[in-house]
Amino acid sequence: MRHLDGRTAVVTGAANGIGRALAVALHRKGCHLALVDVDSPGLTALRNQFEVGGLHRRITTHVADVGDRQSMRALADEVAGAHDAIHLLINNAGIGHEAAFPQTSLDDWERLLRVNVWGVIHGCHFFMPHLAKVDRAHIVNMSSLFGLIGMPGQSAYSTTKFAIRGLSESLWEELRATTVGLTVVHPAAVATGIMTRTTGDDPELLARVARWYEQHAIAPERAAARIVHAIERGTPRLLIGPETGLADRLKRWMPVVGNKLFSDLVIRVLDVEDMRATRSEQWRQTMVEGRKGRE
Repeated sequence: MRHLDGRTAVVTGAANGIGRALAVALHRKGCHLALVDVDSPGLTALRNQFEVGGLHRRITTHVADVGDRQSMRALADEVAGAHDAIHLLINNAGIGHEAAFPQTSLDDWERLLRVNVWGVIHGCHFFMPHLAKVDRAHIVNMSSLFGLIGMPGQSAYSTTKFAIRGLSESLWEELRATTVGLTVVHPAAVATGIMTRTTGDDPELLARVARWYEQHAIAPERAAARIVHAIERGTPRLLIGPETGLADRLKRWMPVVGNKLFSDLVIRVLDVEDMRATRSEQWRQTMVEGRKGRE
């Protein structure tokens, strides 16, 4: 989709982070916007920012829970009623969780799957009929570095992001003969503030990782610029950050050993070496309790 001026883009998770930066970048390209989030004040602040900017684009805000089927069905109808056409769907909304598998409750699993997986499925399902009506359309699905490689403490989050990778790669083939393109994005560390909103069983660990993000992660505007360029060029797969390129190569060259090497590297870079020992002890306790249960 080489020409974005006058196109309409739906952006979920638009109130913060990459979603907000994408909204700004697409607005500058001349897009009309349908901004979606559960954060109503954040959406209002973003819309006010655009009104101050003075560019005359149609901008609508929509409070919707991407994980809720009825909410997303209503959202698609609402956006279609407010805009002449829908050309871009950015499935960006997502949440994080950091804990070993035994410390991840089924409620945690359900919450992540609901937002990170069902949110993308709902977006594709309910907006696809509208995307099919225009001459050229495009979908962006946000996976992650952890949709390329598994890390300790990320079993639930990685599951959701690997799912988005699998969905997107299947849709590449299914959409090949259509007028709808698709980009799956694998960002590494982006300073979106996600770590301050990530849940988990170790608040101190999360705080340490959040501080690292503040100092070293790339700005969301840089990630957004890469994504917009990928939309314009029709790039099917976008890796953001040198870490993603390294992880991708290691998994192809050394699927098992490379996983451990990369995990060890990330743990050292984040300065959370004690985390692996903590996770190992948690698993040891889990196994001990399991053996006691069999006695």
